[in-house]
Amino acid sequence: MASVAARTVEIGFQPDWDPAAAEAGHRGLLAWDPRVRTMLKVLVSYPEVRYILADRISLDVGADPRLLETIARFLERQRWLVRRVKVT
Repeated sequence: MASVAARTVEIGFQPDWDPAAAEAGHRGLLAWDPRVRTMLKVLVSYPEVRYILADRISLDVGADPRLLETIARFLERQRWLVRRVKVT
């Protein structure tokens, strides 16, 4: 059975939010902060979103490149949380 490829948006976080940090409060997109929770609700509203982890968003392989760009720009504007965004 062939696996279905997906598009990924990888996120680098500001130090206070980085899920790779040793502190338990640093949870990236899975943080309990109300701002992050609201952002997460917006992101999962797109039907092309397959799943979201603390540091990445997986989208269907057929996701429109304009949607990927829209999501990347949305995340980049969240300077309090996001340091960099990479679409693969």
